[in-house]
Amino acid sequence: MVSLQLDNVGAAYGRKAIVSGVSVPAIGAGAVVAVIGPNAAGKSTLFKRIAGLVKGPGAVRVSGSGKGRNAIGYMPQDSAANAVLSVYESLLLARKQGSSWSVADDDLVYIDGVLHALNIAELSFLDLGVLSGGQRQLVSMAQALVREPDILLMDEPTSALDLHRQVEVLEFVRRQARERGMIVMIALHDLNQALRFADTVLLIDQGAMRACGAPSAVITATMLRQIYRVEARIEKCSRNLDHVIVDTAAA
Repeated sequence: MVSLQLDNVGAAYGRKAIVSGVSVPAIGAGAVVAVIGPNAAGKSTLFKRIAGLVKGPGAVRVSGSGKGRNAIGYMPQDSAANAVLSVYESLLLARKQGSSWSVADDDLVYIDGVLHALNIAELSFLDLGVLSGGQRQLVSMAQALVREPDILLMDEPTSALDLHRQVEVLEFVRRQARERGMIVMIALHDLNQALRFADTVLLIDQGAMRACGAPSAVITATMLRQIYRVEARIEKCSRNLDHVIVDTAAA
């Protein structure tokens, strides 16, 4: 079973350090980790460091995966789209990246399954260039999922989606993590979604890790006041939805 551990991880662009000293105990298969923090806190840079796209000190330790460089999948916040390709062609290209270009029936079945699970099958033969922002975001998510990574990094994957689609997509991603033994790290701005869907919350602020632990232990009224500079209270919600942030106002 796959696991991921961060040991004093940092990242820099040139001489400017963006992230430093992030240490997270081993995250086990099936876990969903929400990475939260204000704008420009360093969340995207941390994801790029874990994905191997930027360099820095410390160690990203992956164990229990036999996929080598393909163990980690990364869905960036802003994904460039080749408008010449159709949605289906882009998924097939993503599926076969780094492997043989021979297409098997299993490849097509898996792609079809992801398209239907995300409710975007009707987009299959549309060109990427004609899609809306929300549709492009869903296709980018599908491109990451069809690679079947052991560790999936998703940088604000629901920012262009309405509330219904956010819940639908996050439920699907959590189910995929459980069923496939995949580790999912998701950068989220909606703290209610982090409380609802994550097993662990990692708080980043000004390039440093401020907390890591159970959602209810990290997302507190004190943290909201200190990090987000808002006054709020956390309440237990019915229907087993953990906690919900209410009565938020500027401090």
